[in-house]
Amino acid sequence: MSESDRSAARRTPPVPIPLTLLTGFLGAGKTTLLNRLLEDPALADTAVIINEFGEVSLDHLLVDYVGDNMVVLQSGCLCCTLRGDLVDGLEKLLRDLDNGRIKFSRVLLETTGLADPAPVLHTAMAHPYLVKRFRLDGVVTVVDAINGEGALDAHPEAVKQVAVADRIVLSKTDLADAEVTQHLLDRLRALNPAAVVLDAAKGEATAERLVNCGLYDPAHKIPDVKKWLAAEAYADAHSHGHHHHHHDVNRHDDHIVSFVLTANKPIPAGTLDMFLELLRATYGANLLRMKGIVDVAEMPGTPVVVHGVQHIFHPTAQLERWPDDDRRTRLVFITKDLPERTVRELFDAFLGAAAPDRPDRAALTDNPLIPFGGSDSRVR
Repeated sequence: MSESDRSAARRTPPVPIPLTLLTGFLGAGKTTLLNRLLEDPALADTAVIINEFGEVSLDHLLVDYVGDNMVVLQSGCLCCTLRGDLVDGLEKLLRDLDNGRIKFSRVLLETTGLADPAPVLHTAMAHPYLVKRFRLDGVVTVVDAINGEGALDAHPEAVKQVAVADRIVLSKTDLADAEVTQHLLDRLRALNPAAVVLDAAKGEATAERLVNCGLYDPAHKIPDVKKWLAAEAYADAHSHGHHHHHHDVNRHDDHIVSFVLTANKPIPAGTLDMFLELLRATYGANLLRMKGIVDVAEMPGTPVVVHGVQHIFHPTAQLERWPDDDRRTRLVFITKDLPERTVRELFDAFLGAAAPDRPDRAALTDNPLIPFGGSDSRVR
């Protein structure tokens, strides 16, 4: 390679490295799955980050040796106050990669069972340097068929881990009662209709089926938006009545809903920006995950992809063309304590759609999710 070629290579931004998040509640079987995945030749060039909770590292002793491509974070659970440790770990891997000390083409991050996945996703989506070097490939959540129901009932973190997943690995089905397993499956599909559920005991949780589940198709280097968006799954969930069961205020997953908003006409870029900003500012804590493809009025034929987790939105990506014949704007939501109606009416208000009949002002003020009246009102 000539000096000019080397200089051009240095100026060319590197291809973003896929980052897979492996999560799941305590005892679900993440380490067992990780060991199995690292034996697969498909993950031969994978760097591993393992998060520990507490002063003494234990989990990494249970993971088969994978050379130098491993970082163990020992500062505690990956949460908003400690994710600087994750940034340091990812930057260390990049420095070693750029300096030729190690070689990897993928990163797999295993969180503790107590981790809320949102702050980890925020780090990958919003850090000004890491967002250029990594792309979120997907979230893999392991759920224990024996204890999964109890975890969902008792721990909101377990519910969040399922709600944001792209793939769900069901472990210990060979030890669980078939009826209990089926009931758990129904809950998982209600929480996250689009996530593919794989049975580990049947050998379904292979590396091939768990990675490359994000927006980009690594074989063709083009966005596979339809597969990533999976809007049809949410529509099917509604048609089968997954969210029409009795609401139990003490059951964590009964606070989660998923739905799709569509628009048949192009949306002005300013309108889209204002809608997303108001949604983020007003309901960010309730927005577990949002993803979509938007027909922007100023960019005919080249739609925009949006992706958000709570109050953090990934930089929008403009596609070269529509992925299929469906040219509608489609926005998929998974929310906690945020009704579909609230988001839909906000969306319709920005698009100038006629609002349906509403209850009177007194009824609206009883809903804590709808700011109304007074100097602090943000939705009118």
